[in-house]
Order: sequence, then structure tokens, then C-alpha cells
Amino acid sequence: MPNSSDSEAGVLSAPHVLEYPYTRSVGPIIGHFLGGLLERKLFGIRRPDGSVLVPPAEYDPDTGEALTDLIEVGQAGVVTTWTWIAEPRPNQPLARPFAWALIQLDGADSALLHAVDAGDEANMHTGMRVRVRWRDETAGEIGDIVCFEPEAAP
Repeated sequence: MPNSSDSEAGVLSAPHVLEYPYTRSVGPIIGHFLGGLLERKLFGIRRPDGSVLVPPAEYDPDTGEALTDLIEVGQAGVVTTWTWIAEPRPNQPLARPFAWALIQLDGADSALLHAVDAGDEANMHTGMRVRVRWRDETAGEIGDIVCFEPEAAP
């Protein structure tokens, strides 16, 4: 039987990558939302009480009722709450300081979480109006919205 120093030299290894590759069908509601992004349009969905959810959901979050009434909403809205990211991490939407914010788009009753490029934390405030900044070439994904930016100069 080998001793511990002998066994270290004879260690066998077999590198293995564990993956779960899959393809997700987005369905008619999320598919419409993503298709809208491709065309630089934003869609929400009307709930039975008349309120509009953005991003759209397939089912009413309160009743579980299926939702089907998609409507276009505005490309600008109001920041309802935010937090400043002074030192962005890799893979965040912007490589410079920015805010994560909940943005209630015109025509919507719920808020969408996205980045706001305000330039400086002093320029951010709850209630400020922001507008979509689109990627040059859209692909039908949430990254088509690069970020939101203040409507008026700070």
C-alpha cells in the first residue's frame, strides 16, 4: 500500500464540466415583449382591474387569471426608487457609476427595474423623469435597452 507522499504523485483526475443547456420557449406574452424591444417599442399587459403591468406577465399576480391584452406603453417614465452603484462590477450594464432604479413608464402602473445613467449620484432623485437609451442594433432582448437617462439635463 502506498504512503501519502507516494499517492500524491499518482493522483488521477478527470476534469468535468457540469452544464444544464436548455432552450426556453417564451410564449406569446413574453415573446411579444421581446419582439417589441427588437422594434424599439415597450409593451405592458392590462389586468382585469385596468392597471398595466410592465414587463408583462402571463397571469395576474393577484388572481392567477390569464392575461392577454397587450398594450404599448411610453419610452419615458418616473424613477420610483433607486440605489447608486459607485463601483460597477464586471457584467453590469455600465462600466461607470450608475443607478439601479425602478421606473414607472408612462401608461404603466408597475415599475421596471433597469439602469439609469445619470452621470453622478447628485443628479439622481426619486420622481425624476428618464427616457430609454436604445442599443444601436437591437436583438429582441432586455439588453436592447442600454439604460435610461434623464429627460432633462441635470
